[in-house]
Amino acid sequence: MKVFALEIVTPSKLAFNAEVVSITVPGTLGEFQVLYNHAAIVSILEIGKIKVQPKDGETLIFATSGGTIEVLNNKAVVLVASLERIEEIDVQRAEQAVERARKRLANRDQVDVARAEAALTRGLNRLKVSARN
Repeated sequence: MKVFALEIVTPSKLAFNAEVVSITVPGTLGEFQVLYNHAAIVSILEIGKIKVQPKDGETLIFATSGGTIEVLNNKAVVLVASLERIEEIDVQRAEQAVERARKRLANRDQVDVARAEAALTRGLNRLKVSARN
C-alpha cells in the first residue's frame, strides 16, 4: 500500500500530520479522492466532510467549513477554516445553531442573510457528518 504525506492545518494549529493512503475532500464540483502519485492540483474545498485513511489505523472523518488543498510531489496540504473530528461534534450545539440560523432567516429584514445562511450550512453539515459513523 503506497502512502503520501498529509498535513491538515487550521488557523490555530496543525490538526493532522501523518502518512496516509488516501484523503477524500469536498471540492467545488463534488467530492474527490487523492491517492499516492496524484497529479499536482490546487483546489478550493466547500463545507463538507473530509475522510482520511491513515497508513495504520481506522478511517478518520472530519467536518470542515471549507478551505483549500494543494497536492504536489506526494504531499497534500489542506488549509481549512475549521475542522472537527466526528467524535468531537457536539450534536446538541449543532442543532441549536441550525435553529438559531433558521430563526434569523425567517426575519430577513434585520439580519445578515449571507452570514445566517453560512451558519445554517455549517450546522447542517455537522449534523450530517455526525450521523455517518
